[in-house]
Amino acid sequence: MNILSKSIAVCMLLLISSLSLHAGGFQLNEHGARAMAQGGAWAARAYDGSAIFFNPAGLGFQKIRSLYLGTTIIMPAASFYGPTNLGQNAKNEMVSQVFTPINLYATVPVMENLVVGIGINNPYGLGTEWPEDWTGRYITQKIDLMSFFFTPTAAYKVSDNLSIGVGLNYATGNVTLSRMVSPGDAQVKLDLSGTGMGFTGGVIFKPTEALSVGVSYRSSVKIDAEGTAEFTPSSALFPAGDAAATLELPATAFVGVAYKVMDNLEVEADYQFVGWSSYKELKIDFKKNNTSSVSPKNYEDTYILRLGGEYTMEAMQIRFGYLFDRNPVADHYTEPLLPDSDRNGFNIGVGYKINETMSVDASYLFLKFAERKVTGTEVEFDGVYQSNANLFGINFGYTF
Repeated sequence: MNILSKSIAVCMLLLISSLSLHAGGFQLNEHGARAMAQGGAWAARAYDGSAIFFNPAGLGFQKIRSLYLGTTIIMPAASFYGPTNLGQNAKNEMVSQVFTPINLYATVPVMENLVVGIGINNPYGLGTEWPEDWTGRYITQKIDLMSFFFTPTAAYKVSDNLSIGVGLNYATGNVTLSRMVSPGDAQVKLDLSGTGMGFTGGVIFKPTEALSVGVSYRSSVKIDAEGTAEFTPSSALFPAGDAAATLELPATAFVGVAYKVMDNLEVEADYQFVGWSSYKELKIDFKKNNTSSVSPKNYEDTYILRLGGEYTMEAMQIRFGYLFDRNPVADHYTEPLLPDSDRNGFNIGVGYKINETMSVDASYLFLKFAERKVTGTEVEFDGVYQSNANLFGINFGYTF
């Protein structure tokens, strides 16, 4: 049962620690091409339906019904330089994959100062896959993570320069993991799923026509997860089993300041806080023998700095941005399940108004991860990680 417990614990660890492509692994903050092109610096403006994610108060200033639909094409790449099966050092390349998380938003004014909306997106997704026979196959071979967040939202414009907004987050998620276990070189496949609830809220204040300040908060979400493990080949040494855990995803907060430099140029700077320090340990309850496994993690609070701007030329807008994302995972806990490090992001994009009711936004983000050399890790897998990612976003807007 020790082998099974360790395998399930690794996967459950992934479910919570992999929840942040921009703050620890698999969290996605790209939920609208217009915001993405500006480095995600959007909390003080939030002009479109993606306000449901960035700052729900932004809906209060939107006066007409709208749909905002899109996707982000994500192409990550990573390599590991370290020991091989032959005891030498060599470079292992992660298998190339493409991911397409969605974002869908609908907003409707129901009263003069009251706007409601619904958002559906994938804040946590992506995956990693390494060659089946690579030297780290006893830690991971393949992981796929998918989540859907459903967020009904309402915003009220208190005055011409003040709006407040609130929303509920209902989350569903599924993660699968494949890896080898020894002795016997059996392969374990784990499948975990769960649901959770949280809330979001925000305020936007415009003290002048040129200046806007936004603050938003997304609560932690507790995921009640259950999973099963299957082994190939199956044997008494590797029995199937069930496990359960309550996983608390970190709270996040945005503080943004936007300024209209001139009639056709706006700039914004945001600070995003991610409360990873709440993740002190991972406790797994094993149903078959009524035991628990506790693994210390000791993550650190982290942040993302975001800068962006938008220049308008009649029917077209040119956008630009930058972000710095600080990694919350200490060297001791770094592993190929989550080869994370500090990163810099460089953004560009355009918007085009097709006619009075239709528009299109496109964006590009290049993420460059800092090279990370780790020794003395928890999983005893030392080496050098190198990573980067190319992201392409597109959204279509319709007002009526």
